[in-house]
Amino acid sequence: MESWPLANEFRIARGAKTEARVVVVELSDGHYSGFGECLPYARYGETPEKTVALLNALSDAELSDLLTTGRSTGCSAADNALNCAWWDLRAQQQQTPVWSLLDMPRPEPLVTAYTLPIADPHAMAELAAAHAHRPLLKVKLGGEDAEHDSERLTRVRQAAPESRLVVDANEGWTPELLLGLLPLAADLQVTMIEQPLPAGADDALVGLDTPVLIGADESVHGEQDLAALRRKYQVVNVKLDKTGGLSAARRLVNAAKALEFEIMIGCMVATSLSMAPAFLLAAEADYVDLDGPLLLSKDRPGGLDYHDSLISWPAAVCWGEPRP
Repeated sequence: MESWPLANEFRIARGAKTEARVVVVELSDGHYSGFGECLPYARYGETPEKTVALLNALSDAELSDLLTTGRSTGCSAADNALNCAWWDLRAQQQQTPVWSLLDMPRPEPLVTAYTLPIADPHAMAELAAAHAHRPLLKVKLGGEDAEHDSERLTRVRQAAPESRLVVDANEGWTPELLLGLLPLAADLQVTMIEQPLPAGADDALVGLDTPVLIGADESVHGEQDLAALRRKYQVVNVKLDKTGGLSAARRLVNAAKALEFEIMIGCMVATSLSMAPAFLLAAEADYVDLDGPLLLSKDRPGGLDYHDSLISWPAAVCWGEPRP
């Protein structure tokens, strides 16, 4: 387990935090090592302690079975760290980058969203003004005082008139609040609203004639979820900690594109060891939200290169490239 302090308190509809508590997995064949990182998420009943205990309890035979068959440990975060560590180990063993092993081109620079956490409207306007130069802002809304979200959103748009905006309510709205805010969101040129209603309680979205795209986050974990979402959502947010790793995330992206969903590649607040595997998929996304390291006090050595909102893949990165 590792703790990475955040630059500032990060608040969403479900609560606030000041650190990112991640789990790092190392897989070794006795000569080479591969690494993977996950952020166990309380929303899904995961904790770092439970994840570490689960991983450390695996026998060699169980580990071999998980890695070769793709079976789940029962914890998506643990699956993610294992799968990404396995890909990184293969890169070392074969002295070939993961992107090449997957028959993908070398990752090109891409623009990420930058997330504005929930605060009072004045504070969110100040934060938006400080980041108004960024091409894409993700605005966290929802929660106990969601009745102020219209003011929050209006003031963010006034402070950042040129930025594209997406909204993330993290399941924090009611159907009535969503319907009331949709006209305002359209007027303010919001591109997409992510997970406005609780997962499993989103039937109000069926057949909704919405002027703004609606994205699924907590409602989508894998390919098996897509069929039920087609009449509710137009965008799916693919996060490796939800899918259980790079391999499953890649399958989800391909399946979602085949069903004509737009794609967001998202993240939890974590280091570049979590971002790098997701970055391999970002070239196929309509929205890239890999700003986790920008929200930390510092990133781990060998992190991705962040220049404002532009992410680049450095030659000596902490994951996915052969290391000396």
